[in-house]
Amino acid sequence: MKYIILLGAPGAGKGTQAKLLQKAMGLPQVSTGDLFRFNLKNETELGKLANMYMEKGQLVPDDVTVAMVKDRLSQPDCVNGAILDGFPRTVAQAESLDKLLNEFGGKITLVPSIQVDQEELVGRLVNRAQIEGRSDDNEETIRTRMEIYNQQTRPLLDYYGNKGLVIEVDGQQSVEKVNADLVEVIEEASEKTASIRSK
Repeated sequence: MKYIILLGAPGAGKGTQAKLLQKAMGLPQVSTGDLFRFNLKNETELGKLANMYMEKGQLVPDDVTVAMVKDRLSQPDCVNGAILDGFPRTVAQAESLDKLLNEFGGKITLVPSIQVDQEELVGRLVNRAQIEGRSDDNEETIRTRMEIYNQQTRPLLDYYGNKGLVIEVDGQQSVEKVNADLVEVIEEASEKTASIRSK
């Protein structure tokens, strides 16, 4: 089982790379954004629960998000693992994920971190917002998102780094080159894990 977590600040290209890795490696992309949309649209019990908080303008509690991830990872297409995109976002979620994967008899294989200079990221997101006509996504709101990422999600680099799982990938290259580098580091990690198990 390969469980890979893609890390990177907003605009680093995690979603794009997760989709490309899904094709290249045959592992499903598990995106929390997609999970929320699916559960809300289909009015599942978890979707109704999440909506209850969202309607009050509150954050959806971790246990609801973790339950959605658990349900998704229980599906047949995740039997060999998954590429996690957008989850975990905090160290508390990472600890919950460790417990969850333990139930499945698995653990995180690798945490590639897509590295992009912050000013480059802001430029990318401002440009994307203009192309998509998202007036609510201006430079100020984008910098606020970056600040939230730095406070809440960046600590995951230390959390997984201490476990020897983080590999940095240069995200300022072409999409194709970033993808090739990601495939290479994931395959190398898999080979290393396989050789350790065989000893």
